Amino acid sequence: MARLRTADQQAAEDLFNACYPRLAGWVRRLVDDDETAHEIASEAFTRLLARWSGLDNPQSYLYMIATNLVRDHWRKSGRERHAVRTITAAGPTDLSYQPVQDVDVRALIEGLPVRLRSAFLLHYYAGFGVKEVAVMLGRPEGTIKADLFHARARLKAALGEARE
Repeated sequence: MARLRTADQQAAEDLFNACYPRLAGWVRRLVDDDETAHEIASEAFTRLLARWSGLDNPQSYLYMIATNLVRDHWRKSGRERHAVRTITAAGPTDLSYQPVQDVDVRALIEGLPVRLRSAFLLHYYAGFGVKEVAVMLGRPEGTIKADLFHARARLKAALGEARE
């Protein structure tokens, strides 16, 4: 923070005060843990400050950083779940288990292509409107609408496959 000019420092503080609660809440909904959400939101701001000069839209960059950090968290959690399943696989089988009950929405969203996933997370999880998402991602509104349509279609198809 010492490197930032006074004007940049004030702008960074204003952005933090304006965006941190919403960003942390958005991440919280994605990771389902308060502590992890605050860690990710804080890390996103730290990484944003490292590239502060030369950014045209710091808020957009901030949410893209957070999106990547959430994805990394999901990957790590998935590896941990897989390890636990592997370790417990030798135990007695649960005859009441139904694979349909084990739909991992996070894994489905993570399985979307980056182009679709970014728009989907910003619109449905962060609560940004289509116009705001278009500005954040630097794409036309019509493209964002199409990306959201395709993301929903892929998720619906994946949910249908999981239930079969």
